Amino acid sequence: MTSWIRLAAPAALVSAIAPPAYAVQYLSIAQAQKQAFPSATSFAQVDARSWKAQSGGTVLGLIVVDHVIGKHLYIDYTVALDPGGRIKRVDILQYRESYGGEVRDASWLAQFVGKSSASALKVDQDIRNISGATLSSHHVTEGVKRIVAAYGNRADRLRRAKATARTSLRSRSQMRPTMSWRQPSRMHSMQSPASIGA
Repeated sequence: MTSWIRLAAPAALVSAIAPPAYAVQYLSIAQAQKQAFPSATSFAQVDARSWKAQSGGTVLGLIVVDHVIGKHLYIDYTVALDPGGRIKRVDILQYRESYGGEVRDASWLAQFVGKSSASALKVDQDIRNISGATLSSHHVTEGVKRIVAAYGNRADRLRRAKATARTSLRSRSQMRPTMSWRQPSRMHSMQSPASIGA
């Protein structure tokens, strides 16, 4: 009997100390895409973490998926950027901690809307801290700032490239041939090779 207690005691101790896992999947990536860009007809993958939202031939913006560490476990989230590189929406996809889930509150996430790479995006400056979720709020804010810095200019470049393509297509369709075709000059065709070299 004592050998059984000796083997079971460490397992009982670990299960008593370890907090239970509370992984909750709130949204899938597809659901986050549709919530961020409801009028989008397609999402074209740009790289492993981002998709370009389109409606017809118009780029509506970019959505990026990422994860940060909360206190001990990952928080999966998305950041939707408008074509100018400003934040349109932030969504928490999955939260795995047993505490600190307040980072999912709509009022806290709404603070990010309209911010850009020029914004401070810092807790206690333009983003308020959440008591009881300090690490989660800091890490999500840092992650959003990293995404805006990395992808904000890309969203703006997608918008400008689309506008440039539209402008060049319009200007090409309005162009008319301005050169007239004519016969080569007789003088040039009558010159002998000897007179050209002289």
